[in-house]
Amino acid sequence: MKKSNRLTLYIILAMIAGILLGYLIHTQSGPEFIRSFSVNIKLLTTIFLRLVQMIIAPLVFSTLVVGIAKLGDLKTVGRVGGKAMLWFITASLTSLLLGMLLVNLFKPGAGIDLSNADISGAKDLVGKTQEFNIQKFIEHVFPKSVIEAMANNEILQLVIFSIFFGIATAALGEKAKVVVKALDAVAHVILLMVNYVMNFAPLGVFGAIAAVIATKGLEVFVFYGKYLLFFLIGILCLWAVLLFVGFLVLGKRLPELLKRIFPPLIIAFSTTSSEAVFPKLTDELEKFGCKDKIVAFILPLGYSFNLDGSMMYMTFASIAIAQAYGIHLDIGTQLTMLLVLMLTSKGIAGVPRASLVVVTATCAMFNIPPEGIALILPIDHFCDMFRTATNVLGNALATSVVSKWEHSLEPAAAITE
Repeated sequence: MKKSNRLTLYIILAMIAGILLGYLIHTQSGPEFIRSFSVNIKLLTTIFLRLVQMIIAPLVFSTLVVGIAKLGDLKTVGRVGGKAMLWFITASLTSLLLGMLLVNLFKPGAGIDLSNADISGAKDLVGKTQEFNIQKFIEHVFPKSVIEAMANNEILQLVIFSIFFGIATAALGEKAKVVVKALDAVAHVILLMVNYVMNFAPLGVFGAIAAVIATKGLEVFVFYGKYLLFFLIGILCLWAVLLFVGFLVLGKRLPELLKRIFPPLIIAFSTTSSEAVFPKLTDELEKFGCKDKIVAFILPLGYSFNLDGSMMYMTFASIAIAQAYGIHLDIGTQLTMLLVLMLTSKGIAGVPRASLVVVTATCAMFNIPPEGIALILPIDHFCDMFRTATNVLGNALATSVVSKWEHSLEPAAAITE
């Protein structure tokens, strides 16, 4: 059995074991033990995520700078970046519109039980809404210190710095070759570290699943089954759209891409962290045949600008909360909300529970009680699993499609492991 297939099997077994252990603890233990167990078992996930986070900043910086430098000139950088942004904006608008369409069709908010509001969790999120104004938004996008951006794993800030650094490196030509060579070596070292870190993935998955099932139990699906079901229908529709467009461009190679990115999808799904799979996704896309310079340029941009699953969930959740409170939003207001979400969602990937923070801020902006976020908190972890996996799929497709458009996608026969 291949190493990647073995890892996938271990991750799936870890998920099953986590569900069984979590359910056993939830049904057989008291509240104090459950709380203690959840905190302690989640340390496994914390270890795995921290191991991944420690390599994200150097990987993004080294690969993005090398990618831009290898593209050669500003004209090529602009052309590739333009194609990427065309995909990102189109995919984001499609995701937002799909969420708006389905939430109006199914009206999941009408079935939310107001008595199940997680008030304590909502207070924490409502407190963060003050961060979202134009000044704070600009400050969050543009770094004042690259060291601070690296320390906090602020992907968008790091991307901004790396783009400037990469363009300057490309402009220097021969003089900068030593810099490009050094950073290329760093990128390869980090990618080798990825293989070591991924060995801890099953433990991280086991801890995350066991903790949430022990705390919430399976009963949460009884109360929120309708909301989750309608959201999953939306995710399936979004996957269908993304995969259809992917098939139009990639043709028969689409199944091969899905097979390549299956392990990253499973890890992202079970840990609810797209950051956790950034290094592994980089490696798999290069093995699929995408040129390293394209992967290095497009993927970090995608992590800031192309969060398809999160985008769909933002309109879905915002309007569902309004429905729960009986607040009518006309189509004009909903389209305005969509444009606001399009803007405020960019550059907040590093914020914990980023989608919910943006939803809370948007609700406040449109006179929807921001405390309403408490209505969907009990089921949010499970929604987050699906939207995170969708974000990973969207970025994998974006990178592969732009590679194909740039004639930089190796044929299957030319790829070596």
